[in-house]
Order: sequence, then structure tokens, then C-alpha cells
Amino acid sequence: MRNRFIILLLGLCLSFSTMAGVVTLSHDGRTLNANLEQAGSDVSTGPVVLMTHGTLAHRGMEIMAGLQGMFADRGISSLAINLSLGLDDRAAAMYDCATPHTHTHTDAVGEIGAWLGWLKAQGVSTVALLGHSRGGNQTARFAADHDDPVVSAVLLVAPMTQDAAYALQDYKKRYGKELAPLLAKAQKMVAEGKGSEMMAGVDFIYCEDTSATAEAFLSYHGPDEKMDTPRLLTGIRAPVTVFAGTEDTVVKGLIGKVEPLADGKAISLVTMDGADHFFRDLYSEDIADLVAELLEAR
Repeated sequence: MRNRFIILLLGLCLSFSTMAGVVTLSHDGRTLNANLEQAGSDVSTGPVVLMTHGTLAHRGMEIMAGLQGMFADRGISSLAINLSLGLDDRAAAMYDCATPHTHTHTDAVGEIGAWLGWLKAQGVSTVALLGHSRGGNQTARFAADHDDPVVSAVLLVAPMTQDAAYALQDYKKRYGKELAPLLAKAQKMVAEGKGSEMMAGVDFIYCEDTSATAEAFLSYHGPDEKMDTPRLLTGIRAPVTVFAGTEDTVVKGLIGKVEPLADGKAISLVTMDGADHFFRDLYSEDIADLVAELLEAR
């Protein structure tokens, strides 16, 4: 009897276990990697959350790894992708600022699509797209441009906003330099077919005194209304949920921009009092709970 009880317990443990591991695929001549947290024995049996990290970050950063674990606790599979940022099989670590930047902001859109295709090839029929910070904007761009019926929900966690005037001021404050002349130089190089050539000794995103191609510099710093994520929301077919923290000092004006759009159906806004940009501890648990409820309702 005791042996039968032990076997029963082992069977129950296996039925609720998760399997985690790194998976790869080939895209545009590079190997991409991601971390798959699989709830149960078959990833195709339930919805999968496809997760995209923020600026120059990686699949194993705190908010990504934390949410993956929390989703697993709730029986939800997830795939946290590692954007290549122009590198082959990039490590799960912050991008080294000394490495020349050849990547563009919109490269991520194609990579999200490649991973969605990978999930579909595994038999997954329901996917929720989740993006944090800049990854939220890249996720929203993909969802707005690709009306895929497999995508049942779009979950944007502190997605980036942008105001052209503020961007100029912020660059000057951060680096003590004017952004406009650098943008003009990058635009000229791109127009002359020199977009892949390096601009040396430039301050790029969060990296001081680095090198970036003219195309990369223009992609991240140039004027682009689509960098302001709230502008993309009404163009997304799947229901969108935006998570915003009241103490977020990284993303400016997100709550005020999304509130007029939120109807609780096509677009929902979840405001978390006291949460910062990274939704640490119980705030992430709250996100996981809400995502589980949303996916169950879908």
C-alpha cells in the first residue's frame, strides 16, 4: 500500500511539473535562442506566453525569469526570447556597450515573428504576446502589423512611450550633447547608401562613447511616431492589456496616454499603485494572476 501511495505521489508531481530549457532557431543567418518553460508534458496543450525583454537586456533578466516561474506555478507555458541585437546566438546577458551596434529597433519585430512561427510548428494554437518596456513597443508593433489568429492576447508591461521634444531634451541631459546634429549626420549617411557604416564615438541609447551604424542610430534615436506605444494600440486586433506602475520613472506619461483609449474590452489598463518599472515581488505575482485569469477567460 505504501509503495502504491509513493507511486501515486510521484505521478501527481510529474503531472504538475514544468520542463525548462534553451531552444534555438535559425533566422536571417543567425542563431536565436530562448528559454522555454513548459507546463506539463506537451507545450501544445495550452496557451503559451511569448515574452520579449527590454532595451539591451536578455531573456534571463529578473522580470522575465520571475514571470516565467510565476506562470509555471499557474500551469502556463512560456517562451522568453533573447533578441539577437545583431549577434549570433547572443548570450543571456546585458549587451556589452563596447560591442559595435549594428542592430535596429525593428529587428525585433521579425524575430518575434520567427518565434511565433516556431511555436506554431510545435502545434501551439493559442499564444499571448508579452513585452516589457522597449520590448512592449516591439511586441505592439508586431501585433499591429500581423493579424495572426493564433495571437489571443497582447500583454504590454510598462511599454515605452516617446515624445520627440522630450527625447531631444533627455539626450542633452544624459550626455551633454545635442542629438539633432547626430541625427542629421545619420540621415545623410543613410540617404547616401552608407547606413551600414559606423558612427564612431557616439552616445547610443544607454551606452557612452560607443560605435553604431548610421542605420542603427537613426532607428533608435530618430523621429518615429510608432515608438510611442499608445499610438499603436487601436491597430491591434487581439485584446490588449497594458500594465502600468504609478512609481515608474522610466516610462513617461503612459497612464495618461492609455486611459482615454481603455474601454475594458479591446484595450484594458491595469494600474498598479506603488509599482516601479520592473514590477518586483508581489507586483509581478499580481501580473501573473491577472494573466492567468485572462488566458482562462480566452
